[in-house]
Order: sequence, then structure tokens, then C-alpha cells
Amino acid sequence: MKLSKIVRDVFIIAWIKSYPDLRRNPLLLLLVAMIGAIPLFFMVIFSGGGMLIHGLIGAMISGVAFIGVMAGIQDISWDRYVKIREMIVAMPVHPASYALGIALAPLILSAPSVVFFGALIASWGILTWSSVLWIVVGLVVTWAAMSAIGFMISTYLLKASMMFLNNVSNLLGIGIIFIPPVYYSEAALGNMSWVSILIPTSNVAGLIRAYLGLLELSPEMIAIRWLVLIATTIVFVALTGVKARWRET
Repeated sequence: MKLSKIVRDVFIIAWIKSYPDLRRNPLLLLLVAMIGAIPLFFMVIFSGGGMLIHGLIGAMISGVAFIGVMAGIQDISWDRYVKIREMIVAMPVHPASYALGIALAPLILSAPSVVFFGALIASWGILTWSSVLWIVVGLVVTWAAMSAIGFMISTYLLKASMMFLNNVSNLLGIGIIFIPPVYYSEAALGNMSWVSILIPTSNVAGLIRAYLGLLELSPEMIAIRWLVLIATTIVFVALTGVKARWRET
């Protein structure tokens, strides 16, 4: 199968999974933004706005991570439930096109909220062109990691009910976004700050803070964190690939 067709199918599937929902419910973009903005309200109240910059970083990450893991779990499961996946399987579609298309759809929906929160961060005057580049790369890798986690769960919990998987995706999203140091600095964990490196969302939050000058990390530590983030993504993709059977599940 030609690479051009695989890439074209990715965008077609992403359009199918995003545009109809957005057209039926334009407020979906606002809902995605609100998921990340709700914690900011409490941060302003209880910290007087002093931690707001950290919260804005968390809101950007939340925009791609929460909806990414939900799509990886819920969309795949829903497609199996309503037999859409069987229709796609019957077509000459590469499995990579299907997986990437499903993962790309929520990224498209979350892009406006990420840009909005990024613009608020820019008002602090701490953004540089190089930091913007690294932030974009970090968010993309986080999206890939979270989507891979979602795909892995939906693959290994093949016989679980839709309701159970929906609960899993919501709990997982909350657990990896609101509990680790994503909305707050990992310095608050003291000697336990190394734990943040193991979680993709808090790992990239630390990297973004380092590029913005909000967290002091050595070049060696930055390199280690990137390696851990990329390795985590590869591991989850590999685990999904081992279990998945494109034309049998």
C-alpha cells in the first residue's frame, strides 16, 4: 500500500471522527477548553494567581492528554460496538491509518484551546521561538503517548463493556492529569519529584517549565526526560501492536 494513500486515509478518518461531532455541537470546543480551565479557577482563588502560569501549562497539556486517552479508549470501543470498525476493516485501509486517524481527531479538536492557553502564557513575556518549538514537540509526543495508552487499554480490555471503559478513561484521565505535578510545579514534591519523570503528562510539564525558565534542569536531565518520554510512548505502542489483531478483533 502506497504511503500517500496511508497518509490520505489518516486525514479522512480524522475528519470522519471530528467534523460531524463538531458540526452537530460547536460548543464541543468550549467543553474541551473547560476541562483544562476548571482547575485554574481554584488556583486563582486559593493561590491568589501566583501559581497561574503553572496552571496554564497544565491546561495546555490537559487539552491534548485528557481527550487523547479518552479517544484511544472510547472511540475504538464505540467503533466496535456500532460496527463502524468492521466497515473500515472491509475497506483497503491500513491499520496505521485507522489508529492515527482516531488519535488525530481529538488533537484537531483540542488545538484551539491549546493555542488559547499558549497565548495567555505568551502574555507573561517568557516565550521564545525555541521554547515554542519545544513546547509543540512536547505536546505532540504527549498526545502520542496518551493515545497509545488509550489504545493499549482498549485492546487489552477487548471484552469489557462500554460503560466500564468510559469510567476507566475518565478515571485515568483525571489520575494522570490532575494528581501528578501537571498543574503545579514538581518542586512541591520535594525529594519525590523524580516520580514526575515516570508519568508522561508531568514529565512534559517539567520540560515545558524548564524551557520557560520556571524550573531549573541540567541539559543532562532534560535529555533523560526526553528519552523517558519517547521510550514510554514506544513501549505502549509496542504493547498494543503485540495484542492487536486488525482483522480479527
